[in-house]
Amino acid sequence: MSSFGQLFKITTFGESHCDSVGVIVENMIPKVQLDLVYIQKQLNRRRPGQSHITTSRAEPDTLELLSGMERGMTLGTPLAFRVENRDTRPGDYKFDENEYLPRPSHADMTYIWKYGIHSASGGGRSSARETVGRVIGGSIADQILGNCNCRVVAFVSQVGNIRLNVSRKDMLALTRDFIDTFVTRCPNGAADKRIESLILKLKKKGDSVGGKVTCIVTAPPKGLGEPVFNKTEALLAHAMLSIPATKGFEIGSGFGCIQQTGSEHNDPWITDNSGNIRTLTNNSGGTLGGITNGEPIIFSVAFKPPATIKMDQNTVNLKGEYRRIKAKGRHDPCVVARAVPIVEAMASLVLVDLIYQHRSRLTL
Repeated sequence: MSSFGQLFKITTFGESHCDSVGVIVENMIPKVQLDLVYIQKQLNRRRPGQSHITTSRAEPDTLELLSGMERGMTLGTPLAFRVENRDTRPGDYKFDENEYLPRPSHADMTYIWKYGIHSASGGGRSSARETVGRVIGGSIADQILGNCNCRVVAFVSQVGNIRLNVSRKDMLALTRDFIDTFVTRCPNGAADKRIESLILKLKKKGDSVGGKVTCIVTAPPKGLGEPVFNKTEALLAHAMLSIPATKGFEIGSGFGCIQQTGSEHNDPWITDNSGNIRTLTNNSGGTLGGITNGEPIIFSVAFKPPATIKMDQNTVNLKGEYRRIKAKGRHDPCVVARAVPIVEAMASLVLVDLIYQHRSRLTL
């Protein structure tokens, strides 16, 4: 499936080294002054070649509107956008025409098993280049969320063994602009420098490293989520694990809850100084029974080390005969810095789709 969402729905298209990639956004609210400059800003945060710790592929990722707006205002019809692929090098991925060598930990072999064919240039649809469309759709969702004062911010919280310890209070104060002042998008000067050094060391060796992105949703509307199978956390997990290179998802206390007792983990209900009913600890991460309770939604996503490394590796050809392979092309030694706006985009898409569903329920 190349579509995500039930009511607020996106469909992405394009491959990593084809003419262009893009997205179709369905069921956009009509008569909205959509800020295309904001969308371009988010694309710039995701694009390759933005720093010395990312891939050297130099894509400008210039947004092009195809349909759905007139005089800066949405028409309510499908929005369509495309972004040209300008710095393509499909030749970096061509094998001997008589022998196809699937790359270790890539989707080359599984795509062949599923479709009987796979893009000869790069990862095709399995490439993170596809996420351009997600960021465009998520940037539109951001603007809808802004109308209800809901804010989505993500940051790098771990790379390799380097972890960022940040209090909940400090986490809630983070902004995208502040996080972007750090080259690794880890919002701590000391941790940022250590992560940068690690990534550059591995990049020089031709190796890679994994990491973790943490996301905070502040002031989410209460009552979002469609139990039992479309719980808020279930849809967030679906969205995050659909991002290329993801290997884990946790919300609230996550896997740490295993070491706690019920008396330690429970979220007591309290009344704050303004008379609002809240929870004391938010160990649940902003949802109870799959429904948002108004507390900040806090979750993390684990990303594996990029599979393309410039080192000799073992593989087999399609006959099962052993071969040696050394990857070409331009790739990130660590993906998490560029994954930050993608995580934000997918979270925003989930929330807006749930808002649409919740409002349709109230109007029945």
